[in-house]
Amino acid sequence: MSAPVLEARGLTVRRGGVQVLEIPALELLPGTVLALIGPNGSGKTTLLKTLASLQDPAAGVLSFQGRPLDSRPAREAYRQRVTMVFQEPLLFDTTVAHNLEAGLKLHGIAAPQRARRVLAVARQFGIEALLGRQARKLSGGEAQRTSLARAFALEPEILFLDEPFSKLDPPTREALLADLGAALRQTATTAVLATHDRMEALQLADRLAVMHQGRIKQIGTGTEVVNQPVDEFVAEFVGMETLLPGVVTASGLGLCQVSVGGRTVEAVGSAGLGEAVLLGVRPENVTLATHAESGSSARNSFPGTVTRIAPRGPYFKVELDCGFWISAFVTPHSLEELALAPGRQVVATFKATAVHLILRK
Repeated sequence: MSAPVLEARGLTVRRGGVQVLEIPALELLPGTVLALIGPNGSGKTTLLKTLASLQDPAAGVLSFQGRPLDSRPAREAYRQRVTMVFQEPLLFDTTVAHNLEAGLKLHGIAAPQRARRVLAVARQFGIEALLGRQARKLSGGEAQRTSLARAFALEPEILFLDEPFSKLDPPTREALLADLGAALRQTATTAVLATHDRMEALQLADRLAVMHQGRIKQIGTGTEVVNQPVDEFVAEFVGMETLLPGVVTASGLGLCQVSVGGRTVEAVGSAGLGEAVLLGVRPENVTLATHAESGSSARNSFPGTVTRIAPRGPYFKVELDCGFWISAFVTPHSLEELALAPGRQVVATFKATAVHLILRK
Protein backbone atom coordinates (compact mmCIF):
# COMPACT_ATOMS: atom_id res chain seq x y z
CA MET A 1 0.00 0.00 0.00
CA SER A 2 1.29 3.47 -0.94
CA ALA A 3 2.33 5.89 1.77
CA PRO A 4 -0.04 8.85 2.23
CA VAL A 5 0.85 11.95 0.25
CA LEU A 6 -0.81 14.12 2.91
CA GLU A 7 -1.57 13.37 6.58
CA ALA A 8 -3.37 15.32 9.27
CA ARG A 9 -2.99 14.46 12.96
CA GLY A 10 -4.81 16.13 15.85
CA LEU A 11 -6.00 18.95 13.63
CA THR A 12 -8.14 21.66 15.25
CA VAL A 13 -9.27 25.07 14.02
CA ARG A 14 -10.75 27.80 16.19
CA ARG A 15 -12.68 30.86 15.12
CA GLY A 16 -13.44 33.63 17.60
CA GLY A 17 -12.26 31.38 20.40
CA VAL A 18 -14.70 28.62 19.37
CA GLN A 19 -13.46 25.31 18.02
CA VAL A 20 -14.96 24.80 14.56
CA LEU A 21 -12.92 21.84 13.35
CA GLU A 22 -11.58 18.72 15.04
CA ILE A 23 -9.90 16.05 12.91
CA PRO A 24 -7.99 13.42 14.93
CA ALA A 25 -6.55 11.72 11.83
CA LEU A 26 -6.92 11.89 8.07
CA GLU A 27 -4.83 10.44 5.24
CA LEU A 28 -4.84 11.21 1.54
CA LEU A 29 -3.42 8.48 -0.68
CA PRO A 30 -1.61 9.35 -3.93
CA GLY A 31 -3.69 9.19 -7.09
CA THR A 32 -7.00 9.10 -5.23
CA VAL A 33 -9.89 11.56 -4.89
CA LEU A 34 -11.35 12.26 -1.46
CA ALA A 35 -14.72 14.01 -1.27
CA LEU A 36 -15.65 15.99 1.82
CA ILE A 37 -19.45 15.98 1.93
CA GLY A 38 -21.93 17.43 4.38
CA PRO A 39 -24.48 20.20 4.78
CA ASN A 40 -23.61 23.89 4.71
CA GLY A 41 -21.64 24.87 7.81
CA SER A 42 -20.34 21.37 8.47
CA GLY A 43 -16.68 22.41 8.11
CA LYS A 44 -15.91 21.18 4.59
CA THR A 45 -14.35 24.39 3.29
CA THR A 46 -12.51 25.02 6.56
CA LEU A 47 -10.92 21.58 6.39
CA LEU A 48 -10.15 21.99 2.67
CA LYS A 49 -8.38 25.32 3.23
CA THR A 50 -6.48 23.92 6.21
CA LEU A 51 -5.30 20.91 4.20
CA ALA A 52 -4.20 23.30 1.44
CA SER A 53 -2.28 25.36 4.04
CA LEU A 54 -4.35 28.42 3.23
CA GLN A 55 -5.44 28.53 6.86
CA ASP A 56 -3.31 27.72 9.89
CA PRO A 57 -4.70 25.25 12.45
CA ALA A 58 -4.81 26.07 16.15
CA ALA A 59 -3.23 22.69 16.86
CA GLY A 60 -2.15 19.55 15.06
CA VAL A 61 0.31 18.57 12.37
CA LEU A 62 0.06 18.40 8.60
CA SER A 63 2.64 16.23 6.85
CA PHE A 64 3.31 16.25 3.11
CA GLN A 65 5.10 13.19 1.74
CA GLY A 66 6.10 12.26 5.27
CA ARG A 67 7.55 15.67 6.21
CA PRO A 68 5.75 17.93 8.71
CA LEU A 69 4.69 21.35 7.48
CA ASP A 70 5.91 22.87 10.73
CA SER A 71 7.68 25.97 9.45
CA ARG A 72 6.90 28.87 7.16
CA PRO A 73 9.44 27.75 4.49
CA ALA A 74 7.98 24.24 4.52
CA ARG A 75 4.44 25.56 4.11
CA GLU A 76 5.43 27.97 1.34
CA ALA A 77 7.21 25.19 -0.55
CA TYR A 78 4.14 22.98 -0.14
CA ARG A 79 1.82 25.68 -1.54
CA GLN A 80 3.96 25.76 -4.70
CA ARG A 81 3.16 22.08 -5.27
CA VAL A 82 -0.62 22.19 -4.77
CA THR A 83 -3.41 24.31 -6.22
CA MET A 84 -7.03 25.15 -5.50
CA VAL A 85 -10.11 25.74 -7.64
CA PHE A 86 -12.78 27.85 -5.96
CA GLN A 87 -16.54 28.08 -6.33
CA GLU A 88 -16.13 31.40 -8.15
CA PRO A 89 -13.57 31.28 -10.98
CA LEU A 90 -10.77 33.74 -10.21
CA LEU A 91 -9.60 34.80 -13.66
CA PHE A 92 -7.35 37.64 -14.78
CA ASP A 93 -8.75 40.34 -17.08
CA THR A 94 -6.93 39.01 -20.11
CA THR A 95 -7.33 36.20 -22.63
CA VAL A 96 -8.05 32.61 -21.77
CA ALA A 97 -4.61 31.61 -23.10
CA HIS A 98 -2.87 34.14 -20.85
CA ASN A 99 -4.89 32.88 -17.87
CA LEU A 100 -3.79 29.31 -18.54
CA GLU A 101 -0.19 30.42 -18.90
CA ALA A 102 -0.02 32.73 -15.88
CA GLY A 103 0.70 30.12 -13.23
CA LEU A 104 3.25 28.40 -15.44
CA LYS A 105 5.19 31.64 -15.78
CA LEU A 106 5.23 32.06 -12.00
CA HIS A 107 6.63 28.54 -11.70
CA GLY A 108 9.42 29.34 -14.15
CA ILE A 109 8.25 26.97 -16.89
CA ALA A 110 9.99 27.69 -20.21
CA ALA A 111 7.93 29.18 -23.05
CA PRO A 112 7.87 26.09 -25.36
CA GLN A 113 6.73 23.86 -22.49
CA ARG A 114 4.15 26.47 -21.45
CA ALA A 115 2.68 26.47 -24.95
CA ARG A 116 2.42 22.66 -25.01
CA ARG A 117 0.74 22.51 -21.61
CA VAL A 118 -1.72 25.29 -22.43
CA LEU A 119 -2.79 23.58 -25.65
CA ALA A 120 -3.07 20.18 -23.94
CA VAL A 121 -5.30 21.35 -21.08
CA ALA A 122 -7.39 23.53 -23.42
CA ARG A 123 -8.15 20.45 -25.49
CA GLN A 124 -8.75 18.37 -22.38
CA PHE A 125 -11.44 20.78 -21.15
CA GLY A 126 -12.91 21.69 -24.52
CA ILE A 127 -11.84 25.35 -24.55
CA GLU A 128 -9.30 25.33 -27.40
CA ALA A 129 -11.60 27.59 -29.46
CA LEU A 130 -11.75 30.06 -26.56
CA LEU A 131 -8.00 30.66 -26.15
CA GLY A 132 -8.17 34.10 -27.77
CA ARG A 133 -11.32 35.19 -25.92
CA GLN A 134 -11.31 37.65 -23.03
CA ALA A 135 -11.86 35.76 -19.79
CA ARG A 136 -14.32 38.35 -18.46
CA LYS A 137 -16.66 37.62 -21.41
CA LEU A 138 -16.95 33.88 -20.73
CA SER A 139 -20.10 32.17 -19.54
CA GLY A 140 -20.09 30.62 -16.08
CA GLY A 141 -19.38 27.16 -17.44
CA GLU A 142 -16.61 28.41 -19.75
CA ALA A 143 -15.02 30.34 -16.89
CA GLN A 144 -15.00 27.28 -14.63
CA ARG A 145 -13.56 25.15 -17.44
CA THR A 146 -10.80 27.73 -17.78
CA SER A 147 -10.20 27.69 -14.02
CA LEU A 148 -9.92 23.88 -14.00
CA ALA A 149 -7.69 23.83 -17.07
CA ARG A 150 -5.37 26.40 -15.45
CA ALA A 151 -5.13 24.19 -12.35
CA PHE A 152 -4.30 21.06 -14.38
CA ALA A 153 -1.71 22.98 -16.43
CA LEU A 154 0.30 23.35 -13.22
CA GLU A 155 0.36 19.54 -12.79
CA PRO A 156 -0.22 19.91 -9.03
CA GLU A 157 0.68 17.14 -6.65
CA ILE A 158 -2.66 17.77 -4.90
CA LEU A 159 -5.67 19.53 -6.40
CA PHE A 160 -8.18 21.08 -3.99
CA LEU A 161 -11.69 21.80 -5.27
CA ASP A 162 -14.16 23.91 -3.28
CA GLU A 163 -17.75 23.43 -4.54
CA PRO A 164 -16.64 24.09 -8.15
CA PHE A 165 -20.01 23.23 -9.75
CA SER A 166 -22.54 24.69 -7.31
CA LYS A 167 -23.40 27.74 -9.44
CA LEU A 168 -23.67 25.98 -12.80
CA ASP A 169 -26.88 24.94 -14.54
CA PRO A 170 -27.54 21.15 -14.64
CA PRO A 171 -26.49 20.43 -18.27
CA THR A 172 -23.27 22.45 -17.91
CA ARG A 173 -22.58 20.85 -14.54
CA GLU A 174 -23.04 17.31 -15.87
CA ALA A 175 -20.75 17.90 -18.84
CA LEU A 176 -18.04 19.49 -16.70
CA LEU A 177 -18.29 16.72 -14.09
CA ALA A 178 -17.64 14.15 -16.81
CA ASP A 179 -14.67 16.09 -18.18
CA LEU A 180 -13.17 16.61 -14.73
CA GLY A 181 -13.59 12.93 -13.90
CA ALA A 182 -11.83 11.97 -17.12
CA ALA A 183 -8.99 14.43 -16.43
CA LEU A 184 -8.50 13.11 -12.89
CA ARG A 185 -8.34 9.52 -14.14
CA GLN A 186 -6.05 10.26 -17.08
CA THR A 187 -3.56 12.23 -15.01
CA ALA A 188 -3.92 10.18 -11.77
CA THR A 189 -4.11 13.51 -9.95
CA THR A 190 -4.55 13.36 -6.19
CA ALA A 191 -7.50 15.56 -5.24
CA VAL A 192 -9.76 16.69 -2.41
CA LEU A 193 -13.26 17.88 -3.30
CA ALA A 194 -15.60 19.74 -0.96
CA THR A 195 -19.27 19.45 -1.93
CA HIS A 196 -22.74 19.22 -0.42
CA ASP A 197 -23.90 17.10 -3.38
CA ARG A 198 -23.51 13.39 -2.68
CA MET A 199 -24.11 12.41 -6.33
CA GLU A 200 -21.26 14.69 -7.38
CA ALA A 201 -19.04 13.06 -4.77
CA LEU A 202 -20.01 9.53 -5.79
CA GLN A 203 -19.24 10.30 -9.42
CA LEU A 204 -15.75 11.69 -8.79
CA ALA A 205 -14.37 10.29 -5.56
CA ASP A 206 -12.68 7.08 -4.43
CA ARG A 207 -13.54 7.84 -0.79
CA LEU A 208 -16.16 9.93 0.95
CA ALA A 209 -15.78 11.71 4.29
CA VAL A 210 -19.14 12.79 5.74
CA MET A 211 -18.77 15.90 7.89
CA HIS A 212 -21.01 17.35 10.60
CA GLN A 213 -20.28 20.16 13.06
CA GLY A 214 -16.57 20.25 12.21
CA ARG A 215 -15.99 16.51 12.58
CA ILE A 216 -15.75 13.57 10.21
CA LYS A 217 -18.63 11.27 11.08
CA GLN A 218 -17.68 8.52 8.63
CA ILE A 219 -15.07 7.90 5.95
CA GLY A 220 -14.98 5.07 3.43
CA THR A 221 -15.75 4.13 -0.16
CA GLY A 222 -18.94 5.43 -1.68
CA THR A 223 -20.52 1.97 -1.43
CA GLU A 224 -19.62 1.67 2.24
CA VAL A 225 -20.89 5.10 3.24
CA VAL A 226 -24.10 4.97 1.19
CA ASN A 227 -25.09 1.43 2.18
CA GLN A 228 -23.58 1.16 5.68
CA PRO A 229 -23.96 4.56 7.38
CA VAL A 230 -22.71 4.61 10.96
CA ASP A 231 -25.54 6.67 12.43
CA GLU A 232 -28.82 8.44 11.73
CA PHE A 233 -27.22 11.70 10.56
CA VAL A 234 -25.06 9.98 7.93
CA ALA A 235 -27.96 7.75 6.86
CA GLU A 236 -30.22 10.74 6.25
CA PHE A 237 -27.52 12.72 4.45
CA VAL A 238 -26.65 9.92 2.01
CA GLY A 239 -30.29 9.33 1.07
CA MET A 240 -31.39 6.42 3.24
CA GLU A 241 -34.85 7.92 3.45
CA THR A 242 -36.57 5.13 5.38
CA LEU A 243 -35.28 5.01 8.97
CA LEU A 244 -37.30 2.81 11.31
CA PRO A 245 -36.74 2.74 15.09
CA GLY A 246 -37.36 -0.68 16.58
CA VAL A 247 -36.44 -3.28 19.18
CA VAL A 248 -34.70 -6.61 18.52
CA THR A 249 -36.99 -9.56 19.33
CA ALA A 250 -34.86 -12.41 17.95
CA SER A 251 -31.27 -12.77 16.78
CA GLY A 252 -29.15 -15.58 15.37
CA LEU A 253 -27.39 -16.95 12.29
CA GLY A 254 -26.63 -13.44 11.11
CA LEU A 255 -30.26 -12.33 11.10
CA CYS A 256 -32.27 -10.12 13.43
CA GLN A 257 -36.00 -9.80 13.83
CA VAL A 258 -36.99 -6.31 14.83
CA SER A 259 -40.36 -5.10 16.07
CA VAL A 260 -41.30 -1.89 14.24
CA GLY A 261 -44.71 -0.37 14.78
CA GLY A 262 -46.16 -3.72 15.80
CA ARG A 263 -44.72 -5.47 12.72
CA THR A 264 -41.64 -7.66 12.38
CA VAL A 265 -38.87 -6.64 10.00
CA GLU A 266 -35.99 -9.01 9.27
CA ALA A 267 -32.50 -7.58 8.78
CA VAL A 268 -29.04 -8.98 8.20
CA GLY A 269 -26.86 -8.16 11.21
CA SER A 270 -26.35 -8.92 14.85
CA ALA A 271 -27.71 -7.28 17.97
CA GLY A 272 -28.75 -8.42 21.43
CA LEU A 273 -32.33 -9.17 22.41
CA GLY A 274 -34.14 -6.06 23.54
CA GLU A 275 -31.61 -3.70 21.97
CA ALA A 276 -32.94 -0.49 20.43
CA VAL A 277 -31.92 -0.23 16.78
CA LEU A 278 -32.56 1.86 13.72
CA LEU A 279 -33.31 0.11 10.43
CA GLY A 280 -32.34 1.91 7.23
CA VAL A 281 -33.75 1.02 3.82
CA ARG A 282 -32.83 2.85 0.63
CA PRO A 283 -35.85 3.67 -1.58
CA GLU A 284 -34.29 2.05 -4.64
CA ASN A 285 -34.27 -1.29 -2.78
CA VAL A 286 -38.04 -1.34 -2.19
CA THR A 287 -40.31 -2.88 -4.83
CA LEU A 288 -44.06 -2.29 -5.08
CA ALA A 289 -46.74 -4.63 -6.35
CA THR A 290 -50.52 -4.85 -6.27
CA HIS A 291 -50.33 -8.13 -4.37
CA ALA A 292 -47.78 -10.26 -2.53
CA GLU A 293 -45.58 -12.18 -4.97
CA SER A 294 -45.41 -15.94 -4.39
CA GLY A 295 -41.98 -17.52 -4.46
CA SER A 296 -40.18 -14.24 -3.71
CA SER A 297 -36.88 -14.58 -1.83
CA ALA A 298 -37.48 -11.28 -0.04
CA ARG A 299 -38.11 -11.77 3.69
CA ASN A 300 -39.98 -8.52 4.18
CA SER A 301 -43.33 -7.93 2.56
CA PHE A 302 -45.89 -5.47 3.94
CA PRO A 303 -49.27 -4.26 2.66
CA GLY A 304 -49.65 -0.50 2.78
CA THR A 305 -51.38 2.60 1.50
CA VAL A 306 -49.83 5.17 -0.81
CA THR A 307 -49.85 8.53 0.97
CA ARG A 308 -47.80 10.74 -1.36
CA ILE A 309 -46.12 10.69 -4.77
CA ALA A 310 -43.48 13.21 -5.86
CA PRO A 311 -41.13 13.41 -8.85
CA ARG A 312 -37.49 12.69 -8.05
CA GLY A 313 -35.30 13.18 -11.10
CA PRO A 314 -36.04 10.39 -13.61
CA TYR A 315 -38.09 8.50 -10.98
CA PHE A 316 -41.05 9.05 -8.69
CA LYS A 317 -40.77 8.82 -4.93
CA VAL A 318 -43.73 6.94 -3.44
CA GLU A 319 -44.39 7.25 0.29
CA LEU A 320 -46.35 4.48 2.01
CA ASP A 321 -48.00 3.80 5.35
CA CYS A 322 -47.36 0.13 6.14
CA GLY A 323 -47.90 0.51 9.87
CA PHE A 324 -44.61 2.38 9.59
CA TRP A 325 -43.51 4.91 6.95
CA ILE A 326 -41.47 3.70 4.00
CA SER A 327 -40.35 5.22 0.68
CA ALA A 328 -39.81 3.60 -2.70
CA PHE A 329 -38.56 4.80 -6.08
CA VAL A 330 -40.52 3.75 -9.17
CA THR A 331 -40.14 4.50 -12.86
CA PRO A 332 -42.82 6.45 -14.75
CA HIS A 333 -43.78 3.16 -16.45
CA SER A 334 -44.29 1.40 -13.10
CA LEU A 335 -46.24 4.36 -11.76
CA GLU A 336 -48.71 4.02 -14.64
CA GLU A 337 -48.74 0.21 -14.71
CA LEU A 338 -49.53 -0.06 -10.98
CA ALA A 339 -51.99 2.84 -11.18
CA LEU A 340 -50.29 4.39 -8.18
CA ALA A 341 -52.06 7.30 -6.51
CA PRO A 342 -52.70 8.43 -2.94
CA GLY A 343 -55.01 5.92 -1.27
CA ARG A 344 -53.92 3.03 -3.52
CA GLN A 345 -53.34 -0.27 -1.69
CA VAL A 346 -50.05 -1.95 -2.59
CA VAL A 347 -47.47 -4.34 -1.14
CA ALA A 348 -43.95 -3.10 -0.36
CA THR A 349 -41.21 -5.74 -0.49
CA PHE A 350 -37.51 -5.62 0.36
CA LYS A 351 -34.82 -8.16 1.20
CA ALA A 352 -33.24 -8.60 4.62
CA THR A 353 -29.90 -7.84 2.95
CA ALA A 354 -31.29 -4.43 1.91
CA VAL A 355 -31.88 -3.44 5.53
CA HIS A 356 -29.02 -1.71 7.31
CA LEU A 357 -29.05 -2.13 11.07
CA ILE A 358 -27.72 0.71 13.24
CA LEU A 359 -27.37 0.28 17.00
CA ARG A 360 -28.94 3.22 18.82
CA LYS A 361 -26.77 4.82 21.47
